Amino acid sequence: MNSGGNDPNGGDGAPSSTSGGTEEAGGDGAGGSTGATPSRYESQKRRDWNTFLQYLRNHKPPLTLAGCSGAHVIEFLKYLDQFGKTKVHVAGCPYFGHPSPPAPCACPLKQAWGSLDALIGRLRAAYEENGGRPETNSFGAKAVRLYLREVKESQTKARGKPYQKKRRKRSASAAVIGGASTVAVTVGASPTGGTDSGEGSGASATPVPATPTTT
Repeated sequence: MNSGGNDPNGGDGAPSSTSGGTEEAGGDGAGGSTGATPSRYESQKRRDWNTFLQYLRNHKPPLTLAGCSGAHVIEFLKYLDQFGKTKVHVAGCPYFGHPSPPAPCACPLKQAWGSLDALIGRLRAAYEENGGRPETNSFGAKAVRLYLREVKESQTKARGKPYQKKRRKRSASAAVIGGASTVAVTVGASPTGGTDSGEGSGASATPVPATPTTT
């Protein structure tokens, strides 16, 4: 697959992109709040969805959503690697498996597993919110799950850093115990917070796609 273009965001966020109708899941964006300001998660999900639709339109040959398979989703994830910011050492690199390399190397930058995993979660939800059926949801295909698992395992070995799930802080509500009122401050982590550093499920890197070609 050959693709080009510049990364307008450096891999840490998805820019706005235009979208068009689709055969199976119409609409310009993922379902979300109407009449109110959407959350960061909903905004990110809409941008991701629009970007994927644009990727399908620019694909050579063009792809339709109805004809999109798990293999095409994996192709999209590989295309995004060119905009990644996570150093992934190759097997021949002296820093392979080194968690804190003492010097730079020529190994490629790729999308972190956490970013790709979060991206697929948002696209999977957006597909069904826009009319797609769960049984035809290519974002949940077995091939995609296996690909993400391979990325996670290979990046763990290459970077020497195991992935650990980040615990989400739960909101605490006001409680009255023994006649004394205790009010806890609500603390929550943004569902799309973080960068493409490979830790956790950070914001995805979904730049406006250039014209990909399947060879």
